[in-house]
Amino acid sequence: MNKGKAGAATVDGRAAWVVAGVALAILMIAYGAPLLSAVALKPIAAEFGTERAASSAAGAFTLIGAAFGGIVAGWLAGWLGIRRIVLFGATMLAGGLVLSATGGLTHLYVGHGLLMGLFGTSCIFSPVVTYVTRWFDRSRGAAVALISSGQSLAGAVWPIIFQAGITEFGWRRTMLVFGLFVAAAILALAAIFLRPPPEARPSQAGARRDPQAGAPVLGLSPNLAMTALMIAIFCCCVPMAMPSQHIVAFCGDLGFASQSGAAMLSVLLGTAFLSRQFWGWLADRIGGLQTLLWSSIAQATALSGFMLTRNEAALFAVSAAFGLGFSGLLPAYVIAIREFYPVKEANWRVPTMYFAGFLGMAAGGWGAGALYDHFGYYLPAFAVGIGFNLVNLVILLALVFRQRDKGAATALA
Repeated sequence: MNKGKAGAATVDGRAAWVVAGVALAILMIAYGAPLLSAVALKPIAAEFGTERAASSAAGAFTLIGAAFGGIVAGWLAGWLGIRRIVLFGATMLAGGLVLSATGGLTHLYVGHGLLMGLFGTSCIFSPVVTYVTRWFDRSRGAAVALISSGQSLAGAVWPIIFQAGITEFGWRRTMLVFGLFVAAAILALAAIFLRPPPEARPSQAGARRDPQAGAPVLGLSPNLAMTALMIAIFCCCVPMAMPSQHIVAFCGDLGFASQSGAAMLSVLLGTAFLSRQFWGWLADRIGGLQTLLWSSIAQATALSGFMLTRNEAALFAVSAAFGLGFSGLLPAYVIAIREFYPVKEANWRVPTMYFAGFLGMAAGGWGAGALYDHFGYYLPAFAVGIGFNLVNLVILLALVFRQRDKGAATALA
């Protein structure tokens, strides 16, 4: 009895925030791995004598591997524990970077898709996010926003470091050194800090009520609502990946220095890191679904800015606006899943949601490269991205209206 109370006392407490801080550090390091090939997109394509679609496919393979592996990794994390899963994932992530740095295009694809994606990031991204949600109740939105900022923080920190390393030592040596760093840092953090989450007490004052298994979601069957959310996340992740993967190359095409492109990517993801805390605060007050709607509107508006300006200073502003918009999306999907589905289903529903999101990012990152190769410039890619974003908005609007109708019906009952 006392043991149970001690465990429950850590929900939303100091220990929970320590875990969240460690999770942020792990994700920041892990998200840096696929960023390296994005920063080195043009040097890799030049060395291998390929088009940009071929070199940008490395990042796409990482996301596809993470999408398929994440569902199994989420289930295994619930069975074996988060620590073992993250230790294995960190080892595979480092191995993938080392393999990618030591061979040709095939080594790059196998290292990114199989080791980094299927066996590496799949064991880190969605399992760690799901794990942290179990440490929080009242502040779940803020906590998920914080750890999801690992991607943004990685983008703010690593591109400038990577660009300096690539300029000085080449992309291969930079990738090799970073792989060794990934292994040492994540293994140490996971071994020391990751431990089983506490059991939350639903009866605690201010706590959210855990939804019942099999209960309708927004008046739909649970799996139908899940399918709608998966289509929505795919459609918002396609445009999300385009500037993130191609902004350095885009700036090079406009005649800007490579350092400016790396700095612009850092501004984009650095702004996302700061603004994500706002979206987390908002999600704790209006819910995940409505947060998704407002964040998607902001992303679509900012993406159109890449089509309207070629001025370097203006593009820095557009990059910051895009970071503000997209930063609220992925955390809010996790919050929505936790709001509508039981905690016992989170280990497979959150990775399944990420499955669709990762596929969307892969399609957006690779598709932008393929459209560039066909047309010779990035405007068609951005236009396609806006189209996918509009589909996302239609789905989210329909779900928000169903949520409001359900709330009105409940109030009248």
